[in-house]
Amino acid sequence: MTDLKKLPNIGKVVSEMLEQVGISSAEELKQIGSENAFIRLKTIDPGACFSMLCGLEGAVQGIRWHNLSPERKQELKEFLKMVEKGL
Repeated sequence: MTDLKKLPNIGKVVSEMLEQVGISSAEELKQIGSENAFIRLKTIDPGACFSMLCGLEGAVQGIRWHNLSPERKQELKEFLKMVEKGL
């Protein structure tokens, strides 16, 4: 049992996916960061989307993803564009 599901935005499915890509604790997710975690998830779930990326960032910050700042959401959109071009 991990503590990932205790984080905001992280449910059973995402916590299981995080474990599949080698992230097994909230501390690990925070150290790795949302962008790197998202890249790992994209390798096992090509359909990983902007909402998932925001959810990961919210989990790292300890907030619901809807409460991310507009600036951070824009940075994540730019990041997602780069990832999708690279894959």
